[in-house]
Amino acid sequence: MQLRLDAADRLVELVEERRGPVYAEEAARRLFALRHVPAGMARSLLEDAVAADARLAWSGDSVRLATPPGHDLPLERATYVVVDLETTGLRPGTCRICEIGAVRVRELELGETFQTLANPGIALGRAVASLTGLRDRELRRAPPAAEAVRRFLGFADDAVLVAHNARFDLAFLDRETERLTGRRLAGPVVDTVSLARRVLEGRVARASLASLAHFFGTSVRPCHRALPDATATAEILLALIGLAQERGATSVADLCELASTRTRRIYLKRSLAFGAPTTPGVYLFRDRHDQVLYVGRARDLRARLRSYFRTDRQRPAVEAALGALERIEWRERGSELEAALEELRLIRELRPPANARVARPDRYVYLRRRGDGLVCSAQPTELGPIRSRSRARLAARALTGASEKELADPARALPRLRAKVRERADALRYEDAARLRDRVEALERVVAELQRVRALRRAECCLVVPALEAGFARAVFVSGGRVAAVRSVPPGLGARLEVDAGLAACRLAEPSARPEDVDELLLVGTFLRRPPPELRVCPLDARAILAAATRAAAQGPARACPDRRPARPRAA
Repeated sequence: MQLRLDAADRLVELVEERRGPVYAEEAARRLFALRHVPAGMARSLLEDAVAADARLAWSGDSVRLATPPGHDLPLERATYVVVDLETTGLRPGTCRICEIGAVRVRELELGETFQTLANPGIALGRAVASLTGLRDRELRRAPPAAEAVRRFLGFADDAVLVAHNARFDLAFLDRETERLTGRRLAGPVVDTVSLARRVLEGRVARASLASLAHFFGTSVRPCHRALPDATATAEILLALIGLAQERGATSVADLCELASTRTRRIYLKRSLAFGAPTTPGVYLFRDRHDQVLYVGRARDLRARLRSYFRTDRQRPAVEAALGALERIEWRERGSELEAALEELRLIRELRPPANARVARPDRYVYLRRRGDGLVCSAQPTELGPIRSRSRARLAARALTGASEKELADPARALPRLRAKVRERADALRYEDAARLRDRVEALERVVAELQRVRALRRAECCLVVPALEAGFARAVFVSGGRVAAVRSVPPGLGARLEVDAGLAACRLAEPSARPEDVDELLLVGTFLRRPPPELRVCPLDARAILAAATRAAAQGPARACPDRRPARPRAA
């Protein structure tokens, strides 16, 4: 069932991307990664996904977005069913419904009520029992939760559903409805929390049910039981509808618009990501002056770019870049490694403002000798580079008064300094101990960083990945403490020439301490620690590299799985 609902979500995205109906054959090709599919088979493949989602409907042989029933009804003619649930917990996946209460509102008048207990099949927690007053012995005699929901659906019929914090109640109802019918709830839903926040902005401090009931003076007070809470919510709804009408709302659609969470302006720019491929690559956010605001990389460009317009707010720099975004440029690459190297090069060259958190090589520092201690310096030495100047300063202070051996190799000083921290703490000199502890922690991180760089500088290898061009591979040669060469290995006899050229560059590579080279080396180190499936690591041997290139070329560019869900944006 979950696969069917996921397919429905992707189908909604596809229809939104095309801004209109999509033929069944094209939709089936996109969703199921098929090269060719007859119209009849395409419709049968999509039938379950369309039937499972009230947002979708058939238009001949095309799939389109459906209009919810009752959306255009005038406010005074619509029928509302206000519902409230009591549950065994907060998570729909593991918790169950134990009580349902509902009130029908017809022609803006309170009408029939509905109330039933539901046997959740599990024991109530002590906190829930004390909050609601419900007891397990009462619930054991009640109908099963599925039967209770079935009776509620019959009561609600096609009415507009209303709930206070509707996301919570509808999550439980949707789960039980899917079990019963295989479909989600159709029809418009009004959330009185969002509606109250919109029409009472600045007039109430909180939009909780108790606060609103006190503000409007409802005849029924909320008491954490389903029917009284639903009745109080119904009275609040009538007051909110009156305020919404003052704002010009005339139909259920207008009310839903007022009650909906305010759409981030950035969401309206999601069409900029339409058409992005599922291959690895880099992407550039550009403003209206075509200036680059942000550079990122992704294993799946489409999923990564769409995630920016779906999730909550990003960190401030990226959020600002999204606000000024006018165009997205993407560049496909054959592998994530190649995309990562390209991202690093672009950030170094373009200096995008939203990539400010990325370490800049021109700001790296080194530790060098001065007198009987160490100081921070921009002059390259063996003790560096270190990305954080503040951390380097703390580490240098920790080594004040260290021996010659400890100054040459700061790792030797760590046991002595840790013992010194313990001695100060035992002597009740807590402030001195805390100050020294911070310096020792900075020194530990600096030592770990230096050891990692030293280990990578000894690496002599070749990383082989697929290229974007069919039949080609890319070989990244690492030698002399840097990326010595990146060669494109073609099919046929030319492959040996490219590999020999890369090996010659390795033989000529001299040890490098340039920050730019260290950046690339650390990046390669992340792929050596956790190599993706398409990456092959070889020694600097022509035969081994050629064999790996042949396999990589046959594999083709890395592509995301069709059923893969979008990833959260990575903070560069």
